[in-house]
Amino acid sequence: MKVNLLEREQRIARPLVEVFEFFARASNLERITPPWLNFGLAGKQPSELQAGTLLEYRLRVHGVPLRWVSQIELWEPGRAFVDRQVRGPYRLSRHRHEFSPIDQDTIVRDQVHYALPAGRIGELAHALFVRRDLEQIFDFRRQAVARLLG
Repeated sequence: MKVNLLEREQRIARPLVEVFEFFARASNLERITPPWLNFGLAGKQPSELQAGTLLEYRLRVHGVPLRWVSQIELWEPGRAFVDRQVRGPYRLSRHRHEFSPIDQDTIVRDQVHYALPAGRIGELAHALFVRRDLEQIFDFRRQAVARLLG
């Protein structure tokens, strides 16, 4: 299994406590996800996130409807959290969110380890569109976070 890595870093002119609180609300994920994915939370919304919390999403990728379930596997308030795909399109998807204060601002780091199913066909799909799609999603996310927390 070939594991790919996507990394992003963004400086936000807000204190760490505010930035972490924004990312800790599952409903904000809809606000920072591109509209072309028709993304939405499904099922009952958790009142707060913690290790073990399950989140269900629905979305469309290139017109194909998908259900996705992720679980918070690490929860360190004000510092980091990790969500891992339990059910979805990837063979592996693990997203680490890290938050660090710098002066009065906050650095947000995303590290996504992911692998596609289907061996060589998955690798070809990654080369043709999956990597580009993920980069566009995170580029959109960066702009949305800047607009919402600017």
